[in-house]
Amino acid sequence: MQDGLWVFGYGSLLWKPGFEVAERRLARLEGWRRSFCMRSIHHRGSEAEPGLVLALDAAPGASCQGVALRAAPGTEAETLAALRERELISAAYFEVELDLVPAGGGTIRAVCYVIDPDHVQYCGGLPLEEQAQIIARAQGGMGPNDEYLFNTVAHLAELGLSDPDLDWLADRVRALKSD
Repeated sequence: MQDGLWVFGYGSLLWKPGFEVAERRLARLEGWRRSFCMRSIHHRGSEAEPGLVLALDAAPGASCQGVALRAAPGTEAETLAALRERELISAAYFEVELDLVPAGGGTIRAVCYVIDPDHVQYCGGLPLEEQAQIIARAQGGMGPNDEYLFNTVAHLAELGLSDPDLDWLADRVRALKSD
């Protein structure tokens, strides 16, 4: 039996959880992939020039490596409220509880934010080059879109996790910004 509130971090929650974390465990989510499949009109883009943010996109046979984050005991309600304000800003995500497979085995039931493929902001399947072009130029209320990409890639690397698509995107966006 697990205790407390667990949240799956696969993007910005890796480097900016926004809540007090009591424990971190590397974990994998089966049947989902990390993808720049959500147009960002608030945090990393605007309505006039949307950026892209990561979401968990359903993908049978795929898996996403990330971190299970346990909220500090006694902060569960406050943590959920803050996460809902941040993650559900435009209702493009569903808040669901899914089983993670932590390093070392077992399961952790965690809150996950997954994309609604029927939402207007969903843009799954964009070619990587198109993603790079968008990320290189978009800017939103929380800063430039490329900062979001670079922070996520850096934190995945610190954890010993790799995502070849994100690595390619980071290299390509750096090249576009230096031109």
